[in-house]
Amino acid sequence: MKDGQQDGMLTITAVEQDRKERYRYQLFVNNGQEEPYLTVHEDIMIRFRLLKGREIHTDELKQIIEEDTQHRAYALGLVYLGARQRTHKEIARYLSRKGIDEESSEKAIQRLIQEGFVNDAAFAKQFASERVRNHMKGRLLLQQELRQRGIPKETVQEALKRIDKTEEAEAAIRAACKKWPYIKGEPIDRKRKLATFLLRRGFPGSIVKEAIQAAITQEELAEEWHMLDN
Repeated sequence: MKDGQQDGMLTITAVEQDRKERYRYQLFVNNGQEEPYLTVHEDIMIRFRLLKGREIHTDELKQIIEEDTQHRAYALGLVYLGARQRTHKEIARYLSRKGIDEESSEKAIQRLIQEGFVNDAAFAKQFASERVRNHMKGRLLLQQELRQRGIPKETVQEALKRIDKTEEAEAAIRAACKKWPYIKGEPIDRKRKLATFLLRRGFPGSIVKEAIQAAITQEELAEEWHMLDN
């Protein structure tokens, strides 16, 4: 919207489709400006019947602008969700970067939540499970990563409770066995370095001990098979 808005009525003198954004329309009014006074999404144009000759009071214009901003926030949120599932906080940050005000952003997010597109609890549960299984990370690191994504503390704790401890231990063993052959030094130093590596990946101490022993056992078995082959 352009500056110079006056109290009273405005009359739409022309409506043109925006050449850059297919579903948006430019509204020209009787204020003597050659550039469009306002651009709105076609859904807003239809809802408010913004056609040539339509008179708009400045109070109604404010409502139209708010509705259009909320619609844009909702559309941007849907596009952002197209790549992967997002959290409430991630979408809020994204919309802020796009210049959407906080109130419009929150209304759009609440609509996305109601329609089932945004669900922090489901996100946390799926995120934790996939990170353990595919990225070999433990619950302590997952807690940090989920909090960084804006997931409430209580929701994070609930998601971590659902992590299968056996699956987490298997992930730690896979990570340990993969890392162990590349660690050099005396046995005690190798164990210490591996323990540090696993702790940084968020695995609890009890699982770290189990994983280290599994890595050592695997190496010993490999050496025994090598001796038998020779």
